[in-house]
Amino acid sequence: MTTAVPDPTVPGPLEQGPAARAATAPAAASLTPVLIRLKLSLLRNGLRQSSGRKAAYIVSMVLALIFAALLLLGLVLLHGNPHAGAPAAVVLSVLAVGWAAMPLFFPSGDETLDPSRLVMLPLRPEPLVRALLVASLVGTGPLFTLCLVLGSAIAVASGPAAVLVAVVAVPLAVLVCVALARAVAAANVRLLTSRKGRDLAVLSGLLIAVGIQVVNFGAQRLGRAGGLAALDPAGDVLRWLPPASAIGAVDSASRGSYGQMAGQLLIAGGCLALLLRAWRRTLVRLMTSPDGSTLAAAVPGRRATASGIPRFLPGGRTGTVMLRTLRYIWRDPKTKAAWITSLAIGLIVPLFNSLQGSGSVYFSCFAAGMLGIQMYNQFGQDTSAFWTVAQTISSERDAYAELRARALALLVITLPYTGLVTVVTAGLLDNWTALPEAMGLAFALLGAMLGTGAVTSARFPYSIPQESAHKNVAPGQAGLAWISIFGGMVSAALLCAPVIALLITLHVTGEEGWLWTLLPLGTAYGALATWLGLRVAAPQAAARLPEILTAVSKG
Repeated sequence: MTTAVPDPTVPGPLEQGPAARAATAPAAASLTPVLIRLKLSLLRNGLRQSSGRKAAYIVSMVLALIFAALLLLGLVLLHGNPHAGAPAAVVLSVLAVGWAAMPLFFPSGDETLDPSRLVMLPLRPEPLVRALLVASLVGTGPLFTLCLVLGSAIAVASGPAAVLVAVVAVPLAVLVCVALARAVAAANVRLLTSRKGRDLAVLSGLLIAVGIQVVNFGAQRLGRAGGLAALDPAGDVLRWLPPASAIGAVDSASRGSYGQMAGQLLIAGGCLALLLRAWRRTLVRLMTSPDGSTLAAAVPGRRATASGIPRFLPGGRTGTVMLRTLRYIWRDPKTKAAWITSLAIGLIVPLFNSLQGSGSVYFSCFAAGMLGIQMYNQFGQDTSAFWTVAQTISSERDAYAELRARALALLVITLPYTGLVTVVTAGLLDNWTALPEAMGLAFALLGAMLGTGAVTSARFPYSIPQESAHKNVAPGQAGLAWISIFGGMVSAALLCAPVIALLITLHVTGEEGWLWTLLPLGTAYGALATWLGLRVAAPQAAARLPEILTAVSKG
């Protein structure tokens, strides 16, 4: 019995011309229902894995539908409002951004987003795009989108002509959103299945937190601006951008501007056509070209280049440990997520409070506090790999050199960033006279947290699980984590008491002319607090090395 070997000179289905593809068209007639059933089967089998997963899915679906119903009701209540077109355009634009971003941060939410799983199947691009597009309309996300698009259409529709246009505009807007998500996911599918893609998933919580802050800030600014009329300038622009242009066409039809209506529908339809074409081209490339796993590990003529960072670091053990710490920050997903979250929140809190007019230049200390936390549990961040570091620590001097280098690596980022946030906050508040005292207090707090972080790292180390993106403490070590972080933060605040007392005294006694001295005094005090913390932590780390190794290796 012989096995037929395919002729490599014969083009595959994705590479055939239109005539050849048309000859095999009936074979793909049932692809759309097959993919719909495949998506439903994947969903059903995923929910069968555990009752907790099923409960989480049901709760999230119910909450999403309730939220969608409330938004739909709110948009319907805008019907007849002369400014209803602006919020409708804003809602759809935000919705489109969400559809474009969600595949990057939640790639595991829909397993059919990865078209590379279909590489071995003899599928042609046109039926595959059509089937995947229809299958993408099955789920909570498309239903949520339909509610918002339908509510936006009802809000702006007035008259028979607008209703007829809405019949076309509503499904068109939904298809644009879904096609946008599919095109983005297909273009980045190899990134999403790589380590960098998992890094993006870890950062999804930060995206949600920042988005909530932006929405809260926008709502407060809208309330102070006097209602929906404040959105008209933004709405005038967004109604010409897809998918909001589809609902903009309904609004134009309600006002009798049929020329604008045709143009806006054409823009939305053209965008859908371009997205489908880009999606098709990406599918062809994915299913006919090799990825990195099938190529040679080393390309001839390519030489590995070392990073330029080591050139700026000191020599010896200090530079080596600093480089290792900085590489952990850049490469380890959990460490990177913690740093980016601290950097973002450390800027968002003083920035948004300043923009809202309720801020203070001392809010810049929030950045110092968020970044200082990164010094806590230094050994636990190494997880089980800490045993390689432990082999190099045989004395208090070695432990001091190790902790000092780690603190210096953190200062490379935290010190200039804290200064930058303080300057930005003072500039937004137009309170430059308070800049020296605020920066001095922030530097004192940063130094105190680095010192207490070194001590708690030696006294209360705990393991950070690597198998879960949302677990940061190993089972049974939650108490250690609480003592380490919150105990250290309280200690750092108490250490800053002399600087705070000096600041209050100068203000109360009317000696504002000496407030500038808080910058050098606070900086020196922070450096002293860091040095003392390292000196206290070094002998404890050297003496408790076996206990530290056992604690950080759990989980």
